[in-house]
Amino acid sequence: MKTLKRILLLLAVLLLTVVFYNYPKLNILAGYSAKYASSSVFVAHRTLDFTDKTDLDFSPINLASDEIITEDKLATSSAFGLLTRKAVYREGLGSVLISDESDLEENPLVPKRLTPDNVTPYPYGNATQKDTVFTNIDYTKLNETVASIFSDSTKTRAVVVIYKDQIIAEKYDEGFDKNSKILGWSMTKSIVSTLIGMRQFTGKMNVQDKAPIAEWQNDSRKEITIHNLLQMNSGLEWDENYDEISDATQMLFLDKDMTKMQAKKQFVGKPNETWNYSSGTTNVLSGILRGNFATHQEYLDYWYTSLIDKIGMNSMLIETDLSGNYVGSSYGWATPRDWAKLGLLYLKNGTWKGEQLFDKSWVDYATTPTPTSDGWYGAQIWLNAGNRYPDVPKNMYSFNGYQGQNVFILPNEELVIVRMGLTKKADVNAFLSGILTSLK
Repeated sequence: MKTLKRILLLLAVLLLTVVFYNYPKLNILAGYSAKYASSSVFVAHRTLDFTDKTDLDFSPINLASDEIITEDKLATSSAFGLLTRKAVYREGLGSVLISDESDLEENPLVPKRLTPDNVTPYPYGNATQKDTVFTNIDYTKLNETVASIFSDSTKTRAVVVIYKDQIIAEKYDEGFDKNSKILGWSMTKSIVSTLIGMRQFTGKMNVQDKAPIAEWQNDSRKEITIHNLLQMNSGLEWDENYDEISDATQMLFLDKDMTKMQAKKQFVGKPNETWNYSSGTTNVLSGILRGNFATHQEYLDYWYTSLIDKIGMNSMLIETDLSGNYVGSSYGWATPRDWAKLGLLYLKNGTWKGEQLFDKSWVDYATTPTPTSDGWYGAQIWLNAGNRYPDVPKNMYSFNGYQGQNVFILPNEELVIVRMGLTKKADVNAFLSGILTSLK
């Protein structure tokens, strides 16, 4: 009996040790699952069953057990019954992780939205386009190319191809259609960049100014410019790793104010000489945008009334953190058609329905390669200058996100191509070049 008790005690100690050392991982695992489940159900209006079988069906996230409490607009996720995280949906602000109800403001500010234009045909409104047939397009080859990127291995959910303002190809996976909101993940970073370009266009900001971060003003970090941040070239430490506990996962699934983590980091390089991709940097920029307005309400409204709703991306919702900051690094939801509108705005050098939101100099700036990025990155925009896609023009650029979210802009060809999925395991070079060769 004594031997048995000793064995049980040893097993208990071992279990407690395993839990102790893995508790931080369980916290992030359950946080990811609860947050995504809440957003998928309450923002994208998908079922929990569908979400668990698709979006959350990968290791180790699929080890969590999720539950939706509809009346409270709440999602919970349990990691082996040892730890439970909660995420709650707030109208107009999206879903957010909470420790308890005291984390939530009783009457939080919400952004004002513009009325959708359901009369004007797409893309300048949301009404149905008239069918246009281009004689220079091989539609058979085009449709075959689009179909080729849909498979069990590529997990593509949506493709939209726009040529000269017309949708020339569009396809969705089972369970999705033109009204389905899909998380763009880091494509949201390009929204942040665009807003800063708009503020510069109106003289409200200058990207060459030093970044107005209080923590940096008494040391050498005070030399970091907004330009350095836009180019992910500040020289600050950051670990962007989604496979383990990292700066990125701690920020997204533990922090109440996501604009602060990168601001606390120290130099591991030099500004303009050390490119390092960082979601924390983009959220610093979101915080800088917040400080560029007299009130929090103006900050919240501006994203929609001056850009998102103004160009008819009416399906879009950008979620905020518990401190009311837009999570510009990661949390923008919209339909593929609406994501395409942002690409069209760039294709048209900032002009929308006769109004100049930013000028061509911003497009040139945003698509200029960042030093030490090997031609891959501009100002929160990905580039093909480094020949990532060898059979595609080098002046193509794109908004990219986790798991294979893309809006590709090809200026010379007047093309915007959206591909959204659950994995980057797809031959995007063949997909893009196939579309190009379908244009005679």
